Amino acid sequence: MSAPLAGIRIIEVGVMLAGPYATMMLADLGAEVIKVEPPGGEISRQVSDSYFASLNRGKRSICIDLGSDEGKAKLGELVADSHALLVNMKPSVIRRLGLTYDNLRRFNDKIVCVAMTGFGLNGGDDPAFDYVIQAATGVAAMTGDPDGPPTLPGYSSADNSTGLTAALGLLAMIVSGKGGQVDVSLRDVMLSQLNYRASAYLNDGAEPRRHPFGAHSYYVPAQLFPTADGYLALFITHDGFWKSFAGEAGIEGFGTMAERAAGRDEVLDVVTAALATDTAAGWESRLKPLGIPAAAVRTLPQALDATPEMLVTAGDFRLVGSPVHVAGHTPEYRPAPVFDEYTVSDSPVSTAGS
Repeated sequence: MSAPLAGIRIIEVGVMLAGPYATMMLADLGAEVIKVEPPGGEISRQVSDSYFASLNRGKRSICIDLGSDEGKAKLGELVADSHALLVNMKPSVIRRLGLTYDNLRRFNDKIVCVAMTGFGLNGGDDPAFDYVIQAATGVAAMTGDPDGPPTLPGYSSADNSTGLTAALGLLAMIVSGKGGQVDVSLRDVMLSQLNYRASAYLNDGAEPRRHPFGAHSYYVPAQLFPTADGYLALFITHDGFWKSFAGEAGIEGFGTMAERAAGRDEVLDVVTAALATDTAAGWESRLKPLGIPAAAVRTLPQALDATPEMLVTAGDFRLVGSPVHVAGHTPEYRPAPVFDEYTVSDSPVSTAGS
């Protein structure tokens, strides 16, 4: 079959991670992504070649000075023949460069314009990097050991999540057949992802508490546990899982979810003692055949070695492939673009704006 997004052209004015990740996901599904870069190139080219490749494979690059009249005219030519434009910059910069639907609709009234910002197009220009957003939305405060400092995850969760959300909004508007403005902010995305935590506070007044080993606020036992060698993630969400686990671990009692929640400390003590009798890898091999959610804590190299089917090659770089697996479609993992290798006349005119 042809790629799911074959025939869709997207202009990206992206910086660093969130915007480029969004459009790379769409490029993996067959969209033509034209990456607009300023003179000198997008700043992430200065980080490392592998960093740039991990967020920009499969795209084309064109250098446009969007601050010049000539650049604005060239962008207009691209917009006239495209389905969407996605940008992640400060709101004032987005407006100054004319990267909004109100400004671009004169070239194509069906263009979808997606603005990715820290706090919304009308939310001001305060700096909004990933770690700042995690701090501002309560994520850092609820992460880590209860007796330790707030903690950040080891990857850019806000940027990546916002990229995926922006891609969803972009596609929704294309499917609608209407042009318009889509406004996606890092703050709003992270607040949305706090769903049940926010609901517990808004409806029950329950403020999030940190538990040792990242324990879940509702389910017991559902957290990391030390073992004879390494740590094990165990996630017991219902009584059936508990019955199977308790039988394998030699634990009696606490047969209902309510009992386990009420006796959290005692349950964790007996589970910790039981898990100390074997290694994390040993417990994983014992529990998985029983259908119990459990996994030994792995390093990134170990995780990549265990999933060779997710590793792809794009040009000179080995990368993690697309997580979206469409029956009958194998993504074409092309290299990240050479700076300014694309011209407006490279592709035939489509019916994007008709």
